[in-house]
Amino acid sequence: MAVLVLVLAAGGYIAYNYFALTSHITRVDAIPSNKPKHDVDGTAQNILLVGDDSRPANASAAELAQLGTTQDGGSNNTDTMMILHVPADGKAASLISLPRDSWVDIPGYGMGKLNSAYSDGSQNGGNAAGAQLLITTVQNLTGLTIDHYVRVSLLGFYDIANALGPITVCLNNAVDDPYSGANFPAGTSTLNASQALAFVRQRHGLPNGDLDREVRQQYFLSVEAHKLLSAGTLLNPVKLNSVMDAIGSAIQTDTGFNPLALAAQMRGLSGDKITSATIPILGTPTITVDGTDVSIVKVDTAAMPAFIQSVIGEPDAYTKAKAAAVSTVTVTVLNGGDSNGAATAATATLNSAGFQTGTPGDADTRATTTIEYPAGSEAQAKAVAAYLPGATVAQTASVSSVTVVLGTDGIMPAAPSTAAPSSAPAPTPSSPAHTYNDTTCIN
Repeated sequence: MAVLVLVLAAGGYIAYNYFALTSHITRVDAIPSNKPKHDVDGTAQNILLVGDDSRPANASAAELAQLGTTQDGGSNNTDTMMILHVPADGKAASLISLPRDSWVDIPGYGMGKLNSAYSDGSQNGGNAAGAQLLITTVQNLTGLTIDHYVRVSLLGFYDIANALGPITVCLNNAVDDPYSGANFPAGTSTLNASQALAFVRQRHGLPNGDLDREVRQQYFLSVEAHKLLSAGTLLNPVKLNSVMDAIGSAIQTDTGFNPLALAAQMRGLSGDKITSATIPILGTPTITVDGTDVSIVKVDTAAMPAFIQSVIGEPDAYTKAKAAAVSTVTVTVLNGGDSNGAATAATATLNSAGFQTGTPGDADTRATTTIEYPAGSEAQAKAVAAYLPGATVAQTASVSSVTVVLGTDGIMPAAPSTAAPSSAPAPTPSSPAHTYNDTTCIN
C-alpha cells in the first residue's frame, strides 16, 4: 500500500529496514508479459494498490471480531483498488481510485464488475493469473501502464494500522453501520486499528455508498502519510521498525518491485503533495444480467483520457518528444461533439496540412477534444497537437495510432500560424482531485 513507499522514503534507517522488509514480502509474478514497454527507473511509475476481503484461514472468533467481520463472506474479490502515480521527480504523488463495482470489459470473461477480475483470473492460475488479469483490465480501462503491484488483505491492513498507531479522522455526520462496525460521532475521532478498518470498509449508510468509501480510503492514506512524514515516526526507530515489520509481513508484490529504488525516487515527497481523485463515472444504475438485477458503477470511458491527464499531467515521454514531420503522421478523427459533419471537416483540414488521414467516424459524446495516442507515438501526437490548441493530449492503450476525438468544446484543427489561442478551460476530473489532512471533514 502507499504507506510502504512513504516509510522507505524517510531515509534514516533505510538500509536496515530495507533488508528487514524485503525478507518478509511475498512475491508473485503479477505483471503481464505483454505489458507495454515502460522504463521505470527514474521515470514516472504507476503502482496498483489492491485490498481484498479475504479472511485469515482458521481465524478464531476473537480474531475475526478484531477485524469487524465473520468467516462467512470472505472472498478473492478485490474491494479496494487504487493507482498510485509517482512522477519522475518523486516530489508529489496521486491516488486514483477505481470503484469496485465499475462495469468493465474483463478480457476473456466479458462485462463484469472490476472487483471480480482478480477472482476470475485466479480460479485457473492462482494469485499470479488473478493479478495479471486485474492489471490488464485496469490498463485497458485507464490507458495507464501498471508498473508494479501491491496487495494487502484485511488482516494485513489491521496489522499495519496497529503498528502505525491511532489515527485522527473527521466526519461530517455521525455513522452507525452494523455491517462494517463503523460507529463514530460527527466531528473528530481518534481511531484504533479495528476502528480504522471499519472506517475504510464502511459503504452502507453513506450518501454516495461505495463512492464515499473510495474517499474514505484516499483520506486514510493521505492522513497516514502526514503522520509518517512527521518527526514522531521518522525519528523513532522502535516505532519505525515495528511499522516496517508489519508492512513486510502483510503485503504481496510483483517480483520486480524494488522498494529501495522507489524510496530514493520519492525522497523529496512532502505530506501535502498527495492528491486523490476517483475515475469519472456516469452514475450508479441497476442493470439486469441473466435475469438478475445488478447495481453497477457506469464508467465514463469517453472522459477517461482527459481525466487521467488532469490528475497526473503529461507523460515524461510526451514532454520530451520533438514533433514528428507532418507528412509522416497518420491521424484519424472521430466526432464526439454535437456538430454534424465535424469529423469529416476536421479530416479534410488535417489532410490539406499534409497529414495522412484515416476514415472519419463517430465516438461517444465527450466534453473535451482529445488527441489520443499509443505509447511510442509521442512525436506524432505532438505534431497533431500543434494544429489543435486547447485540446487534451492523452496516452491510452485503446488506440493503435494517433486519434483525434472531437468534443462539445468546439475545438477544430487549424494551421499553427493562423490558429487563435483557445479559451477552453483545462480539463478537470468529474470528481475533482483533493488533498486531505486530519482537519478535513468527509462523509
